[in-house]
Amino acid sequence: MIILAPGWEKLELTGAELWFCREWFQREEADAMQAVLRLAIPWETHRIRLFGREIDTPRRSCWIGDPRAVYTYSRMRFEPHPWPVALRDIRERLREGIGLDFNSVLANLYRNGRDKMGWHSDDEPELGPCPTIASLSLGATRRFIFKPRCEGGRGRLAVDLPHGSLLLMAGETQARYRHALPGTRAAVGERINLTFRQILHERKTCGFIDSNYLN
Repeated sequence: MIILAPGWEKLELTGAELWFCREWFQREEADAMQAVLRLAIPWETHRIRLFGREIDTPRRSCWIGDPRAVYTYSRMRFEPHPWPVALRDIRERLREGIGLDFNSVLANLYRNGRDKMGWHSDDEPELGPCPTIASLSLGATRRFIFKPRCEGGRGRLAVDLPHGSLLLMAGETQARYRHALPGTRAAVGERINLTFRQILHERKTCGFIDSNYLN
């Protein structure tokens, strides 16, 4: 169960559970964390399989986690890098602050507006049927978009993710929607995105968010 303190807002999207905190990190703290992670994370260019061929992703990435937190995406297997100290600290803050316990994180570095993330859902079997994913943004503000997975589905949402913000995606969000971070021609700086996840070793049912502390 996730308990949220004041400062969180619920984003309205039919059938999804989305909660957003615009200043989860204060500006100075977010600046410092971005600088540390830019150097501490061993950034790589991941290759994925798309339409039968392997291509480089248009961003730099790193899969980090506990030793057993192996992740398969687009039929490519990713073994986790060890946790840098700064990411361990963020994981502990998530555990203490909102009751979330994660064993892995996908770090993405968007170097400029040309770097992007295409349409997808985080619905791999090892994440379980209703995963809760915490997405922390550091650096340039970028637009994040949701659209229904099924043709004719209802609901679409675009949200700007500023420096130091945290977005929680829970419930049936991944089952009902795809999301993307489109490229832009605007002159934007670097952005680091951290999506904390729980790789499961046994099947679990959906959880829920307790928003009593918001009232």
